[in-house]
Order: sequence, then structure tokens, then C-alpha cells
Amino acid sequence: MKAQPSVLFDAPGPKARRNIMISNLVTLAAVLVLVVLVLMKLNEQNQLEPNLWLRAIDGNAWANYYLPGLQFTLQASGIAVVTSLAFGLLFGFLRLAPFGPIRWFAGVVVEFFRAVPVLVMMVFLYFFFARVVAGNGAMSPQDAPYYAVIVGLTLYNGAVIAELVRSGVKSLPKGQREAAAAIGMTSNQSLRLVEVPQALTAMLPSLLSQFVVIIKDSALGYLIGFYELLQYSRQLGSGHGNMLQSLIVAALVFIVINFILTWVATRLSRRLSSRTSGETAPAAPATTGAVKTA
Repeated sequence: MKAQPSVLFDAPGPKARRNIMISNLVTLAAVLVLVVLVLMKLNEQNQLEPNLWLRAIDGNAWANYYLPGLQFTLQASGIAVVTSLAFGLLFGFLRLAPFGPIRWFAGVVVEFFRAVPVLVMMVFLYFFFARVVAGNGAMSPQDAPYYAVIVGLTLYNGAVIAELVRSGVKSLPKGQREAAAAIGMTSNQSLRLVEVPQALTAMLPSLLSQFVVIIKDSALGYLIGFYELLQYSRQLGSGHGNMLQSLIVAALVFIVINFILTWVATRLSRRLSSRTSGETAPAAPATTGAVKTA
């Protein structure tokens, strides 16, 4: 007999469906009223003039503001993705080391950088690079915001990835390590060749979601003078008197980028789920009689 699928709640009846429809209509009406009020307020302040919106999306805006800002955003985010992944794998391994002091040290580092807000980290690194490193002639002061953003994103997101690695390995069945030990692998070999590769496969959707966080957090760099998409958009808005329109266009660019990454993460998650799960093949029917031997 086929088992009945479990449900979390009963199907709504006619009265419940009517109440749900009424509440949805009331909510929709409230949203429409709010949108109308916002548009009326913007119109009173002359923010709906076509000229302001056209200046925010013309060729000059894209060639001299949005695209250069997007280039720096993607460049800093791309470097931070690579470095945070390396940081996360390193400290993820250290948190799984067989020696207690190493695990304790890695745990303190990971928990510290996870606890400190990324903006506070960027501000501290900016002053460190601008006054200490640039003061010694190791870099130009103008490069301090760029490196502060990359290092800040690396430390914070690398600590998060390290925790993902640790939790991903811990969630694997114990039989994986036992099977590796049975064929003569050491603990380090088991981690490197058996456990971490499986954990990374299961973690790929979470990793891509963390990469989305890196791209969004790179916008915080404008507070320390990093010229990325948000900073360029503010320059465009202040120069043409269309700050609202320029920021809306920049927000839409961020939304498109993050939507693409989220879509990739969702597709990847479904693909991995289809590979790691499935219906069990039906058992072969029992047969009677003598078994043929070769």
C-alpha cells in the first residue's frame, strides 16, 4: 500500500479561501495607494520630469559612470571571491585539524572575523593602509580604499566560508571517514581527498549565495572613498541634479547581477539534488527453484 504524503496544514475551505482573497485584495489596494502617494510626492518635487530620467540612462551616464563603476565593483568582488574562498578553505581545514590547539586558534580567528561588522573592518583597514602602509611608501594613499574593501570582504566572507566548510564536513556520514581509514588513509588525506570534496559539492549553492553577499557588500566601500558603482552613481546624480534617478538605476544594476547569481545558485541546487537523490530501484521479485551455477 502506498504511503500517503504528509502535509503541514489542511487545505483551506471555501470560507478560508474567501478570507485569503479579501486579505490579498486589501493588501494590494494598500500597496497601490502607497505607490500613488509616493508618486504624487515625487511629482510635487519635480522628480518625475523626463529630462532627469533621460540623463540617468543616456550614453554619457553609461560610458562615464555606470560601466566604470561596475568594472571596479566586479573587479574588487572577483578578487574578494577568490581570496575569501582560499581563506575559508585554509581555516576550514584548520578547524578540522586533529590537534586541539590548532582547532582553537582557527576557531578564534574565524569567530572574530565573523563577529566584526564588515564596514567596521573596512574603515579600520582603510586607516591602516592610508597611514601605516602608505606612510612607509609601500602603496599610494589613493589605493588604500581599494585594498581595504578587498581585504575586508576577504576576512569577513572567508570566515563565513570556513564555517561552511566545517559544518559541511561535520554533516557527512561517519562512514565516509571510516571507509577512508579502512583503505589506509590518514586523517588529513581523508579530509583532503574524501570529505572536503563531498562537502564542497553540497555547499556550492551556499557558496554562490555568499558570493552575492560579497557583491552587495562591496557597495559599502563608497563610505571610505572607493570608487565603485554606487560612488559613480552618486557623482552622476550630484552633477546633473538627478540623485534619485541615478541611484535607482544603480540599484537595478545590482538587482540584475544578484538575480543572475541567485538564479545560478537555484539551478545548481536543483541539479545537485537530482544527482544525490532519487527513487530506489524496485527490488527484483523472489524466485524459487535451484540457482544456476557457472
